Amino acid sequence: MRLPLLALIGLTLVAGPASAASRPVVVELFTSQSCSSCPPAEALLTELARGRTDLLPLAFHVTYWNRLNWRDTVSLPAATERQSAYAAQLGEGSFTPQIVVDGQRSVVGSHTSEVTTAIAQARSEIRDTTSIDLVRNGDAVRVTVGRGSGRGRLVLVGFDAQHRTKVTSGENAGRDLTQSNVVRSVRTIGDWNGTAATFSAPVPAGADAAVILQAEDGRIFGAARLARAGS
Repeated sequence: MRLPLLALIGLTLVAGPASAASRPVVVELFTSQSCSSCPPAEALLTELARGRTDLLPLAFHVTYWNRLNWRDTVSLPAATERQSAYAAQLGEGSFTPQIVVDGQRSVVGSHTSEVTTAIAQARSEIRDTTSIDLVRNGDAVRVTVGRGSGRGRLVLVGFDAQHRTKVTSGENAGRDLTQSNVVRSVRTIGDWNGTAATFSAPVPAGADAAVILQAEDGRIFGAARLARAGS
């Protein structure tokens, strides 16, 4: 008997210790509207994004598929650059659909069991987490980072909760794609050296925002999502 996707995810992830809930596990999908094997991975990311506070799922649409008959309407050079950096760090080439979990594990994004196992492993390895608070202040966002060990950079990501796109050419011609947590902007807003600090930056493109504190080797020390008004 096959379990529903959400049930499988729940069964796999519940194994992590309680301390793992101290920050969300960052799940980055590298994808393209032109990639015929990507819709299953995008469906998985959509499931992971539904009401989950223990995960930060983000979809980065790369540009290298745009040379074919369809140009991804939300592709970003910064997404391609971020994936290339992971390829160098993890010793792999760039491919779609790829999911990178917490900056340390790369799996095929459509392989549900591999993705959920990687998430559970990442959660079990979370130890001391650096506190991060992300708030909006008019046309700016303020990021407050607590003390911790190590050094890293703060990456501010703007994203939209959902996009629906009718693809008219290329490998997905004729398909209506629903894609979640679509990244619209990525930029580094400052460096962190282990001491408490506050950073400010313009509100990023996208309806929502998140910040990731990441070491040079890809390890993630902390992450936070902008709280919605009234939440």
